[in-house]
Amino acid sequence: MSEQTAFPLSWPEGWPRTKFRKSSPFTRSISYGARKRSMDEARRGLATELSRLGARKEVLSTNVGLRIDGMPYSGQAQPADPGAAVYFELKGKPVSLACDKWDRVEDNIWAIVKHVESIRGQERWGVGSVEQAFRGYMALPAPGQSSALQWWKVLGVPINASASQVKEAHRVLVAKHHPDKGGDVEMFHRVQEAWRVFQLECSGEAVA
Repeated sequence: MSEQTAFPLSWPEGWPRTKFRKSSPFTRSISYGARKRSMDEARRGLATELSRLGARKEVLSTNVGLRIDGMPYSGQAQPADPGAAVYFELKGKPVSLACDKWDRVEDNIWAIVKHVESIRGQERWGVGSVEQAFRGYMALPAPGQSSALQWWKVLGVPINASASQVKEAHRVLVAKHHPDKGGDVEMFHRVQEAWRVFQLECSGEAVA
């Protein structure tokens, strides 16, 4: 992984912000007790998890000041906004994750680390695929783009619905809105476009 660090913090569009932050429960056990993780440890943990995920073009964005080589200065005071956001590509699709629940940048990065780790576990446990789990974190359509691109809204399913659930929703809506059966032509085309976009976004899954 070749993670880049960006400054200042660029928060993903559509992600809610935390109003009241608190100290995190994250600590690292050492021989004489427990201590909070350092920025270096948090970044290394993130690099490891994203590498295991198969992510590419990773960018970590925070309000931690950077040296001329792009790495964070050590010993900095916590910024007023300690949020952290990471951007990357997963099988060619843009993904963003962010956290600002905790009062330390390092802990917000570590929260993302644990989140990625838990999502990877879903695939190991056979509950679903990584692509399905991350679908809710993929970039939303830009303003002005067709609402059909938000295929989950058009098809009336959760954004992380399984391929079989999406396929069934598409079948029902096509039957309901088919022009040959007196249905709404415009809605029929929106449903078909939503299905097409879903297939493109989930080309690695069995959706046929």
